[in-house]
Amino acid sequence: MKKVILLCTLLASSFLLSSCSPIMQGAAAVTTVATMSNDRRSAGEILDDKTLDLKLSSIVRRDTILEDMHINFMVYNKAVLITGESPSIEARDYLEKQVKRNAPKMKQLINEVAVMPNSGYLSRAKDGVITVQIETIFLNQEVFHPTHVRVMTERRIVYLMGSVTKREAEHATNLATKAKNVDKVVKLFNYLLVRPAAEIERYNKKKVEAERQAELDAKRAELEAEQAALQQQIDELNAN
Repeated sequence: MKKVILLCTLLASSFLLSSCSPIMQGAAAVTTVATMSNDRRSAGEILDDKTLDLKLSSIVRRDTILEDMHINFMVYNKAVLITGESPSIEARDYLEKQVKRNAPKMKQLINEVAVMPNSGYLSRAKDGVITVQIETIFLNQEVFHPTHVRVMTERRIVYLMGSVTKREAEHATNLATKAKNVDKVVKLFNYLLVRPAAEIERYNKKKVEAERQAELDAKRAELEAEQAALQQQIDELNAN
């Protein structure tokens, strides 16, 4: 009975998430805009990465030699990471050749595919939990914006990609290392000498606005306290 209820819940959730209601579309649009506004890639670079990711995924689906392999891709700034499992070295090399041939605009290829039987669904689910755990940890820190670092986990090995400063990279790596069930963290960063000037300007502007809001809140609390004290005096005078 519990399995039936769980299945119904999952189906209902899937239906709600895939529905075309204006509210859901609006929420998705807001999330996309917020993500793009904080991404260190340009809108064109983000689109190029998404296009490249889709092209690479289609290569695996269309090729009968590759279709039974467990393969994942992560793309950032035209650098491509491949993870998963291959039944043989020959199949692994064939995959790499197909990727290079079908993605001529790719800047870098990191092939982390292991020659071994495909991982099971339980193992992949556990990897997914690790990824979500790390992404959640990244939300609760202020050294870098969560969109600056992408995360992928394969057989408890965590891969980190993004354009970050050395300080940001070290912080992200330390946080990922402390996550539960992580065996290893692999850094595949594009290192920046300094944070982008426009990003610093946005941060400073937000900081000034936050300080101004804090001053207004403090002043409002002070005035409300004075008002309450005066009202108490009035009530006491009226009572006498």
